[in-house]
Amino acid sequence: MDLDLWVAVAAAVWGAAAGLLVPRPAYRLAVEPGEPWRDTGPDGLPLTGPARGWLGLARSQGAPHGPRTLTVSLVTAALCAGLALATGTRPELAVWLLLAPLGVLLALVDFRVQRLPDPLTLPFAAAALALLGVAAALPEHAGEWPTALFGALALGGGYFVLFLVNPNGMGFGDVKLALGLGAVLGWYGWSAVFLGTFAGFLFGGLYGLGLVIVRRAGRKTSIPFGPFLIAGAYTGLLIGAYTA
Repeated sequence: MDLDLWVAVAAAVWGAAAGLLVPRPAYRLAVEPGEPWRDTGPDGLPLTGPARGWLGLARSQGAPHGPRTLTVSLVTAALCAGLALATGTRPELAVWLLLAPLGVLLALVDFRVQRLPDPLTLPFAAAALALLGVAAALPEHAGEWPTALFGALALGGGYFVLFLVNPNGMGFGDVKLALGLGAVLGWYGWSAVFLGTFAGFLFGGLYGLGLVIVRRAGRKTSIPFGPFLIAGAYTGLLIGAYTA
């Protein structure tokens, strides 16, 4: 097995382990705006486990709830392995692997309650730029930090304009999420930014069209756009990393 495959296996193991910690915060954060974060299970009993706060499995009195832990773990493992295969041993891979579980968490929360909490979106953007700044100082990196910064400003600004034009169709959480995703995509250049943005709209449009076809939504039905924004950015990132 060559080095790249070993790295992909290690990334999958990391993703599987990190995915085990996602269900609890996903459950706690999936509340309507204005409501406090959950600290009890559906039965009203306190959350239990070795880490009673934000990390660990989503359980109360031994009963699981929230996203299925095994599914989340496997999906996160697959996503991290894909990033490793596309990026190879370049230093920015560490950044992608650290941000990937947070992206999964954001997607889960938005799918559940159509909300992208500030405690996730803003740290995501700050962490992306800070970590990429470290990667830019290391040898053999394949991206550019200034373009990552400009990508964050461009994508965040573009989504802010869309929010102003149609606030009912574009949430402000999407605007803040776009800052971090713009930084990630911008690392590999403007082509990655355009591709990731287009893919996000394409995935969201196909999902909405599918709901209309099966009559589970109408033309004006609101859908969570964050997961598709993330999926599009992941697609653009894979292609950008592979071609860099």
